[in-house]
Amino acid sequence: MFTGIVEETGTVERIKPTPKSIEFSIRATLTARGLKVGDSLAINGCCLTVVKVTSRNKSKFLQFDLLKETWERTNLQFASTGSRVNLERPLRTDGRLGGHFVTGHIDSIGHVTRCERVGQDHVLDIAAPAEVMRYVVFKGSIAVDGISLTVAGVQKKGFRIWIIPHTYEVTALRERKVGDAVNLEADLIGKYVQKFVTSASAG
Repeated sequence: MFTGIVEETGTVERIKPTPKSIEFSIRATLTARGLKVGDSLAINGCCLTVVKVTSRNKSKFLQFDLLKETWERTNLQFASTGSRVNLERPLRTDGRLGGHFVTGHIDSIGHVTRCERVGQDHVLDIAAPAEVMRYVVFKGSIAVDGISLTVAGVQKKGFRIWIIPHTYEVTALRERKVGDAVNLEADLIGKYVQKFVTSASAG
């Protein structure tokens, strides 16, 4: 379980297809502290398992094996060497829930349709598929590339979010532009509510 509060951005070091999976390696510092093989890390909101850890100078290099399902469902398929990715370690049981409950299971990919600075902030419009939009509500929560954000507006086929200067500077959103893909995870609570309502109606 994660909270959608990005701790740092890492850098993609290598992407290597193999017969069984895609070896995805990143360079990290803060989030790599104490990390060991078998641990989880959210990369752009996608929960992945560390399969190899190596050190060089003050940085650590973390390797993950991505299956076809993960590769095709996330925007990691569009990453390249040097790309920045959002990183977050799992929530500790004694930690603060600064954002909202994020599982690390990406629902779908969305696409940026507007990205511009307005005053000191940035506004992003994101087109999203129907399976995500059914859970999107005004002032509700949504994870975009693993970042817990508040929905500022809802359109028929997308939604709007506002990004404060701090979030823009410390996350990979500063590299996003119109047309880019972003990982989307709808609010977990909304999914359960929808499930209960549907089951009650069917009964």
